[in-house]
Amino acid sequence: MAVPSEERPGELAALLARAGRLSDRRLRAVLEGAGCSADAWRVLDLLADGEGHGMTAVAGCVLLPPPTLTRLMDQLVDDGLVHRRVDPVDRRRILAYVTPRGMELWRTLERRVAESWAGLPGGGDDELLTVLLRRLVARLEDASAADGRAQHAR
Repeated sequence: MAVPSEERPGELAALLARAGRLSDRRLRAVLEGAGCSADAWRVLDLLADGEGHGMTAVAGCVLLPPPTLTRLMDQLVDDGLVHRRVDPVDRRRILAYVTPRGMELWRTLERRVAESWAGLPGGGDDELLTVLLRRLVARLEDASAADGRAQHAR
């Protein structure tokens, strides 16, 4: 008899890791022909909302160590896909924005990525899956922050 998943917490972690690897592989295959890395696409995807985003938000999006993120952002700026501006509210902070050229590339890649996902069987659960994953991420971030506060208090 199968053990219910709530009694096997490792199963969820394993499924998430496997799904992450498989989706990254699919994403890289779509982006490869355009000469864009998955990390660069994730940055463009974040910035495509037209809002300026600080480096902390960008780092949270791509999960890269600071030196690697700096090199990636420098490359995106050099390629004319992203530009940086001083935050008008907090002049110590730098915000990143997508350029018109970057937006054009993002739109092209977004269509390719969407077509790739649309081709998957059983895609009708995408909205539900997105809601559940956002909820899980929020729970994990809250737990991580609480753990950090508890350790700091010791």
